[in-house]
Amino acid sequence: MLLLMLLLTIIGRGNLVVKMIKQNVNQILSELPEGVQLVAAAKTRQPVEILEAVEAGVKIVGENYVQEAERAYEVVGNRVKWHFIGHLQKNKVTKTVRIFDMIETVDSVGIAREIDKRCALIGKIMSVLIEINSGREKQKSGVFPDGVEQLAGEISAFPNIRVMGLMTMGPRFGNPEDSRPYFVETKRIFEKIKKLNLSNIEMRYLSMGMTNSYKIAVEEGANIVRLGSRIFGERDYEKSLSRG
Repeated sequence: MLLLMLLLTIIGRGNLVVKMIKQNVNQILSELPEGVQLVAAAKTRQPVEILEAVEAGVKIVGENYVQEAERAYEVVGNRVKWHFIGHLQKNKVTKTVRIFDMIETVDSVGIAREIDKRCALIGKIMSVLIEINSGREKQKSGVFPDGVEQLAGEISAFPNIRVMGLMTMGPRFGNPEDSRPYFVETKRIFEKIKKLNLSNIEMRYLSMGMTNSYKIAVEEGANIVRLGSRIFGERDYEKSLSRG
């Protein structure tokens, strides 16, 4: 009897989570302006949760870890586009270029060269965004704003990479308004590089803003927003799968 009650409780909680995800996705999609794409930031989420978000209308899934992405891909497959939104290590590039449609976190010539090399082996042209460390925080990845133009020019020489725009994080917590200067600067750099008309660079996407700051980001020109807890609820890192 106790086991049955426990099972029913687990099922009940699961149904509540499914309902919450669906409601959250529907609300977000109804609020986002036309032309702004939603990326479901799925770090630590179970494949079944990701699938529910997809069923509710999510068309892009963002993953920070290749191993988690592989597990989710087995369940979701090509029903969505896959964006890599975490820090990419060179030893993970081979698997990354096979799964993902876009890598949003290119911040060095070295990682771009590796992506180009691995894409050449499978006949693929990878769409990438250059990640800007707009807050100039040493503990964060991303190229500092004053280095973006040079990096873009160097990456444009790789035939199996196409730079499609820029990405920045901004502060994760605190007053959303504190993020605005970072987004303003990133948009300024975006427009500057766009005017250079470099080969292999389209500058179509500006990925800015997360759960805490996405509304400010949209006001400042973002056309991709990356939302995790706003869709799935707060993360439980203790339940996270082993990463890779």
